[in-house]
Amino acid sequence: MPETSAAPSLQSDQRARAIYDLGHSTIYASRSDPRFSYCTYVPHHIGNVSARPLQLVVVMHGTGRAFTEYRDAFAEFAKWNDCIVLCPLFPAGPLGDGNRDGFKQLREGAIHYDEVLLDMVDEVAEKFGCDFSKFALFGYSGGGQFVNRFGYLHPERLWALSIGAPGSVTLLDVNQDWWVGVRNFETRFGKPLNLDVLKTLPVHMIVGKADIETWEITHKEGGKFFMPGANDAGRTRPERLDTLRKSFEAAGVAVTLDVVDNVPHNGLACVDKVQDFFAATLRTIRSTAC
Repeated sequence: MPETSAAPSLQSDQRARAIYDLGHSTIYASRSDPRFSYCTYVPHHIGNVSARPLQLVVVMHGTGRAFTEYRDAFAEFAKWNDCIVLCPLFPAGPLGDGNRDGFKQLREGAIHYDEVLLDMVDEVAEKFGCDFSKFALFGYSGGGQFVNRFGYLHPERLWALSIGAPGSVTLLDVNQDWWVGVRNFETRFGKPLNLDVLKTLPVHMIVGKADIETWEITHKEGGKFFMPGANDAGRTRPERLDTLRKSFEAAGVAVTLDVVDNVPHNGLACVDKVQDFFAATLRTIRSTAC
């Protein structure tokens, strides 16, 4: 009797895994902090002994929290490039104050968003039996701000970084304080900025050429993120991203920049270029590993 009762249970578990974990997953609460959630795309051929080891791509949403849309946009890429896609959800106002922007600065009160993300990465790695000690990271708009700063804090965890159209940029500038620059980085985060590792990281930046509205990105004196130099990187997103690129290159970090014709502020219109960059980086990594 135990054998016959166990078989239907195993079948049910396998069916539930196929429905809720493989392909376009359901939404899971983070094990480390259930205020935050994530969804994934996992290719159905996971576990195939002839397949290449899967790599991880993390896509960070912007202020609009379109995390499932980004997951869906990367699904075909993941299927054909042997990747899992992880899309976190950092909802607005986790401290009850309605703040939409806290995650962009990595810290909000006692919340360390970088650590929340890293635990999500570990959770997904354990769930699917993968080694995700390094992963690719893309974010657009508010997500672009997050990945700009995450790349400084944890470059050793990344195999590629793509920064998309951030409204505000943190320059690789040791003459200005955080968040405009990185002069007090170690005091703020308790670890030095590892420029040597950052110099080895494939970095991509992308913005639409028509992304020129400024109403949401101009810092006004008295605003919650205003500080000296807040608007000095440029007036528009393309200007600010180019200033960020120049700060990287001045510090010895190579950057691939895509300015996409006829595209306003639309992250989904930019994902093809991001995927091309990640695919090229993956080819290099995998050919080197052979």
